[in-house]
Amino acid sequence: MVRFRVTLIVVSLVLLFLGYQDAGQTLRNPEPLSIELSTLLREGAPREWLHVTGGYQNLDAAISTSGQAERFTALLIPLVTDPDENLFQVLVETRDPGLLDLLYRYHFGFDNVFAQERFREEQSQAFRAPREVTGMVVTGTIAESNRSKLLELAQATGLNVAENVIFISEGKTPAQYRGFFFLAMGLAGLVKGILMFRAPGTKPQAPRHP
Repeated sequence: MVRFRVTLIVVSLVLLFLGYQDAGQTLRNPEPLSIELSTLLREGAPREWLHVTGGYQNLDAAISTSGQAERFTALLIPLVTDPDENLFQVLVETRDPGLLDLLYRYHFGFDNVFAQERFREEQSQAFRAPREVTGMVVTGTIAESNRSKLLELAQATGLNVAENVIFISEGKTPAQYRGFFFLAMGLAGLVKGILMFRAPGTKPQAPRHP
């Protein structure tokens, strides 16, 4: 019984910590902050929810995060300030249907390399096109595992990734209620856990009169 009470308190404290982080993120990000890519690289991310302008996509270096070579459901795409830049400091995880279809056709839509190269030439502007991105910077305790996996994947595929690379999940928005739910559950569990340490069945005795 004591172990259960301690576990309840520990879990409640974890929920309070996660809820504090999530709720703070929600309050800091009422709307996406517009920022130039060059400013983001120079000064870092001032908030988590961003609208990044002034960048170019590099589809030649894009990699699939789907786990299946011939099925693209998500891509990791470098976002650079210059189309010919080869050090990647910002990587965007996207599920844009147009990009998924374009890269699927490029990698698996041709039966010979000559047709593939011709397609690449025809789509050269799309492969290095200007791109604006709205999404969440991958950061914080909850997202750290996902960030580590993305970094390992990028390094494993040989991308020239900066040590302090910034990951942005395109289309993602702050969780509106999750943090406050965690706070409420954590507070309720903490109060219950503390009250459970009171000896069961004991009641305050009335004062004795002489």
